[in-house]
Amino acid sequence: MSTRTRAARIGVDVGGTFTDLVLHDPTRDLVHAGKLLTTPDDPSLAIIAGIARILQETELKPSDLHSIVHGTTLITNTIIERTGATVGLLTTEGFRDTIEIGRETRYDLYDLFLEVPPTLVPRHRRLEIPERIDADGKVLLHLDEDAVASAARQLVEQDNCEALAIAFMHSYRSPEHERRAGEIVRRLYPSLPLSLSAEVAPEIREYERTSTACANAYVQPLMQRYLDKLEADLEKLGFAGQLYIMLSGGGITSVREAKEYPIRLIESGPAAGAMAASFLARLADLNRVVSFDMGGTTAKMCLVENGAPDHKYDFEAGRVRRFQKGSGLPLKVPVVDMIEIGAGGGSLAHIDAASGLMKVGPRSAGAKPGPVCYGRGGMQPTVTDADLVLGRLDPAYFLGGELTLDPDRVRRAFADKISAQIGLESQDAALGVQRIVDETMAAATRMHLAEKGRDPRQYTIIAFGGAGPVHAWNLARLLKVQRVVVPLGAGVASALGFLVAPPATDMVRSYVARLERVDWSHVNTLLSEMQRLGRDLLTEAGADSEQIVYKPTADMRYVGQGFEVPVQLPSLTPAAADLAAIRENFFASYRLHFGRVMEDASIEVLSWRLACVAPSTDIRIGARETKQGDIASACRGQRQVLFEGHGWQSCAVYDRYALPHGSTFSGPALIEERESTCVVGPGARVRVDEMRNLVIELD
Repeated sequence: MSTRTRAARIGVDVGGTFTDLVLHDPTRDLVHAGKLLTTPDDPSLAIIAGIARILQETELKPSDLHSIVHGTTLITNTIIERTGATVGLLTTEGFRDTIEIGRETRYDLYDLFLEVPPTLVPRHRRLEIPERIDADGKVLLHLDEDAVASAARQLVEQDNCEALAIAFMHSYRSPEHERRAGEIVRRLYPSLPLSLSAEVAPEIREYERTSTACANAYVQPLMQRYLDKLEADLEKLGFAGQLYIMLSGGGITSVREAKEYPIRLIESGPAAGAMAASFLARLADLNRVVSFDMGGTTAKMCLVENGAPDHKYDFEAGRVRRFQKGSGLPLKVPVVDMIEIGAGGGSLAHIDAASGLMKVGPRSAGAKPGPVCYGRGGMQPTVTDADLVLGRLDPAYFLGGELTLDPDRVRRAFADKISAQIGLESQDAALGVQRIVDETMAAATRMHLAEKGRDPRQYTIIAFGGAGPVHAWNLARLLKVQRVVVPLGAGVASALGFLVAPPATDMVRSYVARLERVDWSHVNTLLSEMQRLGRDLLTEAGADSEQIVYKPTADMRYVGQGFEVPVQLPSLTPAAADLAAIRENFFASYRLHFGRVMEDASIEVLSWRLACVAPSTDIRIGARETKQGDIASACRGQRQVLFEGHGWQSCAVYDRYALPHGSTFSGPALIEERESTCVVGPGARVRVDEMRNLVIELD
């Protein structure tokens, strides 16, 4: 056992193309990054290899590690690819088809051949149980316990179900029947993964709650196996600390909760990027930020205001049409509110057979075979290949020189797959790929901000991810954003997000009532219960119970509306005396969303929420200078880069690590570091601030 005090932590982000790692050792004021290709067949292989390597590079032992924080896209991929467990559903008699009927709406009114998202549980594995609780929590029909046992036996022994979900009517109001049914199933099959809707998503709206419970059961066996194997592999490595998992809402939690409620991890990986951007925004004192995270497979954009990302409490997974609301599986889980599109470094460029036009994405080359330039079997040009042809990437310095890129192979691929079909030279085709992907990201960002009533010109872009700094200047130009900030270690910033994210969880209970008729004693009971559960979860995740902050809110709307807005509550023990303050908070939230209010209309509350947040770890990024020098000593030379509208330009190439703070220079320029390259176009001005961020000012 090492004699060092265990203080070092590692954040691990497994992406579709690369696995990123960041180690923070506060005893040495050390932040160290690593990046390697993801092993899609078994993600834990890259995780273990990356941890072993980063420990060797920092001269640490596994026993020196206090904790590892991990996020994964495993849940999302499982639902999209429909590779989860065989699931059975027990539901209230008469409600067998709830998840198939849905809301009886069409996401495209005029498509006669509408493709609906397939359910995770087919009809023959959805069995009805005689029982009924009304909307006030009163028992109308007692639970038929024999029917529960019989249905469970049929699903497990005849239909070979690997997991079960239980979703009864109005269990959000009174979970007693679901809990009793769960006890019966667990007595029969103690090791069977089981999801109760009243525990997974204790909220009103039967369809969404049932869908969430089924999705949780669908991914639960896979996630349990994955985490069990990862824990075993880490133990073999000699790691004796704690493994924590990132939640979709941006908090971190224990492995136990991740195994019980894996659906809460569905946006685990992308959330880390938003948390990193929030941390960087606070350090730079930026109140209005667009987080731009472009990796190998996707690009993610998120609004960050006053140092915190936007959140929402519902999510659609596995959409049949990527941007069409209603075409996916509805889930009631807290997530960081972001837009994610298939525009990453590995996104494939191709000629559409129907239109004859060039398109980019959403399919990606991933880590295997990867872009053509990697020389690992890829045949179709990608965004990374286009960046190489345009001069943005140094073929000898990709991943710090660990991976040598092949420009000739890329030019041949462009000639064969793109140029021959549309009659363009390879460089023009590559410029077209860049234009398409940047315009696609700009359009998505405009739409995301417009839906929130925001103007992108009033925001700063924080760019990170392996491909983010390559495309950030042009994205800002298209959005008319005047400032871009690129942090040191931008290529692995998402992994940093795991280390700066606080232990946090979101609790919810539904209790519907008009505001003037609320039973405040009942509300305080709900909030007290949520506070206790949240405190226990965060304590298990390593938080100090005395430092946890509780933030109560309510989902409120005008009576008769089909949607609600979040409203801050004045305290953890609201009372009738707070009605005026709560009403004013509702008006403020409603006006922010819709621009106007109706002060005389009746208001009702649907759900009561409690955000439980412990303090995050403070990490100093970039403040340590390796050496003091001038900008001339940081210049590696010149390289020709093709810019749209400017032709080929001679760009100064700077060593990111040799640029001292206070440096200033103008574009066109390239700033290279191990995990990424920052491209600065003509006319832009660059300043290196105290935290060694690149602050790029556009005209």
